[in-house]
Amino acid sequence: MAAPGRVAAFRLPPLPTIGEIIKLFRLKAQRQLSQNFLLDLRLTDKIVKQAGELKNAHVCEVGPGPGGITRSILSAGVEQLLLIEKDARFIPGLQMLSEAAPGKVRIVHGDILTYKMEKAFPKHLKKDWEDEPPDIHIIGNLPFSVSTPLIIKWLENVSKKNGPFSYGRTQMTLTFQKEVGERLTANPGGNQRSRLSIMAQHLCSVENCFIIPGQAFVPKPEVDVAVVHFTPLVQPKIQQPFELVEKLVRSVFQFRRKYCFRGLETLFPESGRLKRTEQLMMTANVDPTLRPFQLSMSQFRNLCNTYRKMCDEDPSLFRFDYREELKQKKKTRNLLESTSQPEQTEEEDQL
Repeated sequence: MAAPGRVAAFRLPPLPTIGEIIKLFRLKAQRQLSQNFLLDLRLTDKIVKQAGELKNAHVCEVGPGPGGITRSILSAGVEQLLLIEKDARFIPGLQMLSEAAPGKVRIVHGDILTYKMEKAFPKHLKKDWEDEPPDIHIIGNLPFSVSTPLIIKWLENVSKKNGPFSYGRTQMTLTFQKEVGERLTANPGGNQRSRLSIMAQHLCSVENCFIIPGQAFVPKPEVDVAVVHFTPLVQPKIQQPFELVEKLVRSVFQFRRKYCFRGLETLFPESGRLKRTEQLMMTANVDPTLRPFQLSMSQFRNLCNTYRKMCDEDPSLFRFDYREELKQKKKTRNLLESTSQPEQTEEEDQL
């Protein structure tokens, strides 16, 4: 019996092991969906621990699969657990867990990339952005195929304070391929410094918590797995619209091993390209001979702020698409070649 004034810890009743659940429902990881099961509950407990204090919290688990992490989340004493699972094969096993924790689990059969997270949690949990993070957490062992597009989508949500971040600075604890985890946390000058590093770190405090060896998963992936924790910052390090930051950062890293000057050139139309690129770099006080991965966050901030001023002066700049320009040039060249070909043929006929 629990001591007076103390709430008894929640305990799941005896259940089949995750391995038995997989056998019972004949679940098989699908390689085309990059599915990998984590059967060791000590590791799932360790992942959940990285999320912080979950007692009486509201949690959304992304892609619970056979329910290993789900059990660890429930054992942490959460108030409510929302499970979003795209693969219908896992639903019966998750319903078994739901029945073992009456009133605590809600299962949604759907795609996290399209699910409307604005309505996922009770309104009373909302907090102002400047306050401490709300008692809401997102946790997930993400399939490799969806992890990068999903985190980019959520970073955009952080920037716009919508989706799961309409409740405040919702924290996330997610798994990625080890290399992606290293990119997310890479410092300037590091080999893994990339577009993902800038987009994540300018909006969030990002911590690479620990590495799970590949052999811990079934089937064993070819890479190890990183557990990464995100806490949105009160103030982003670059205070410009997400689309503008993303466009500039993507352009810079387009030619990763060349001078950053080369990537920044692609922000401008061919007419006046050199002059405008020089203007951008001089105003932002950035050395044009630095490589993209050597640029600091403050240098990216200066570049974004300067580029924003240039776009305000000439709104057509932000709409400019370098790839589209290349396509048009190629199309024009092909057209010229095709129209000149009959003349050559006619000339040959006359000869």
